Amino acid sequence: MAKKELTDLSVEEKLKTLFQLQTALSSIDEKKALRGELPLEVEDLEAEIEGLTTRIDRIKAEIEEFERAISQKRGEIIESQANVDRYKQQLNEVRNNREFDTLSKEIEFQSLEIELCNKKINEATRRIEEKNVELDTSAAVLEEKQGDLELKKSELDEIMDETRNEEDVLREKAHELESRIEPRLLTSFKRIRKNARNGLGIVYVQRDACGGCFNKIPPQRQLDIKMHKKIIVCEYCGRILIDPELAGVKTEKPVVVEDKKTVRRRTTGTGVKKTSTSKKATDANDMV
Repeated sequence: MAKKELTDLSVEEKLKTLFQLQTALSSIDEKKALRGELPLEVEDLEAEIEGLTTRIDRIKAEIEEFERAISQKRGEIIESQANVDRYKQQLNEVRNNREFDTLSKEIEFQSLEIELCNKKINEATRRIEEKNVELDTSAAVLEEKQGDLELKKSELDEIMDETRNEEDVLREKAHELESRIEPRLLTSFKRIRKNARNGLGIVYVQRDACGGCFNKIPPQRQLDIKMHKKIIVCEYCGRILIDPELAGVKTEKPVVVEDKKTVRRRTTGTGVKKTSTSKKATDANDMV
């Protein structure tokens, strides 16, 4: 039943409804424009903060990994040192040169293991110091970005609070108007509006030209627009065209400029009359 009602709307009613919808959507766009670049700035800051948080978590994980490696190497040092002490005790109980050489090599190997572990511990410690510096820098940047985000959000919330009620009313109105427009026409209108720079999907004729792209419209096409028999689009920009009177827009009437020659003739004619009148008055005086 609803589809039938939408189809039964006249072209004139469709155009009026579309223009009212365009007016409501343009008002919403104006409210959004008041926010400027704040929404984008907030999104960018949120993305940066998310990236910094991930980076800080990664740095912390790397520091923990280095600390585990240091703990592991210290355990290996304790174990190697214990082996060295045991092998040194066994040197006192050797029975031949072969056992002595074997134990000496084991002691030397375990000593090298201890030296290698100490080297890795020192390297890991240095890396932890570097990571701590990187962590402090990232934490400082994160704190700064969070402060900027709070400031930008407060500014955005303040602006949105001022316009939220008006936007809600306009959105309600736009939704109600959309329900009165047939889906195919509404889809076309939204597509045109999306592709248009200024977001205008329907415009009225201004000074014999399209109100969107300002290209001249032929007289016959203007007449068709005023007839309201079918929906006509601009052949240049594709916007839907509507008659200014139907849109409820008052247009300025062209000012008629009189030709200088016409004005001169009128002035001359007046002068002649005055001269003729003066002559009659003079003749009358002469007769007295």
